[in-house]
Formats: sequence, structure tokens, C-alpha cells
Amino acid sequence: MKEDIFDVLIYLFENYMDDEEFGDFIDSDAIRTELLDVGFEQPEVTKAFNWLESLSLQYPLMTSLTPNFRIFCTQEQAKLDVDCQNLLIFLEKNGILNSANREIVIDRAMALEDDDISLEKLKWIVLMVLLSLPDEALAFSRMEDMIYDFAPEYLH
Repeated sequence: MKEDIFDVLIYLFENYMDDEEFGDFIDSDAIRTELLDVGFEQPEVTKAFNWLESLSLQYPLMTSLTPNFRIFCTQEQAKLDVDCQNLLIFLEKNGILNSANREIVIDRAMALEDDDISLEKLKWIVLMVLLSLPDEALAFSRMEDMIYDFAPEYLH
């Protein structure tokens, strides 16, 4: 089965997102065994757990109260195309991400081995980051709606 670290992360997210804290697994050995049983390769499983561990070690940064401007370095531009950069700007302008959370998202995207990150992958990374952060339930919910393309039902 040709899978990568991102596929393992999506599997973990979709199957364990109801846990108290994302990434804080009750029995990581059992989950690793489950991942291997469903066809993921050991190196990708290990990398996914390392990615989640690094995410849990992210320290909250101070958010700026004043508007700021983010310039993407050459490596970030190579991995995050203009559409991805625009998504990050859009999410920040619409209050789904703040400047500190944006930096965590960029860090986690850069930590993936992919040469470039698709727009869909970036949305999932944002969702995983928001789930891992305390007090981001509303932002998580808004991002989840964006990913799953939930259309709000309006009463007339």
C-alpha cells in the first residue's frame, strides 16, 4: 500500500478526533498496531507520531494585536504555492487563524516530507492544529465546515 505520513495523519484524525485531546492517545502501541494492520508502513506510522508529538510541543506564541504582514521565505514558497498562501491570509483575516496559529500551521506544513502541499492538505493541517490548541473550538468548527463543505441551513 503506497501511503505517506499525511494519509496516516488523516486516518488518525478521522478515527480518533473524539478523544479528549488530539494526539494524546490512551494506548499508542495499540494504535500503532492498528495502523500497521490496516496497511500503513512502519516508517510512515513513526513519522506521523513524531509529527503529532512535535505539534503537541508547540508553545503558544504571543498573538499580535496590531495588523501584521507575513512574508514567506523561499522554502515556504516552494512548498506552499500562492493558493496555499492566500488560504492562510484568508483564514487569518476571517478570524479562523491568528498570527500565532498561522505560524504553527506553517511549521507543521513544512515538517511534512512532501515537496509541495496541496490546498486540501493545508486545510487538513489547519484543522489538526486548531484541534490541538485549547480554546479554539469555534475556529475549529468553522474550519471543519470549510473542509467538509457544510452549507448552513437558514430558516426562512
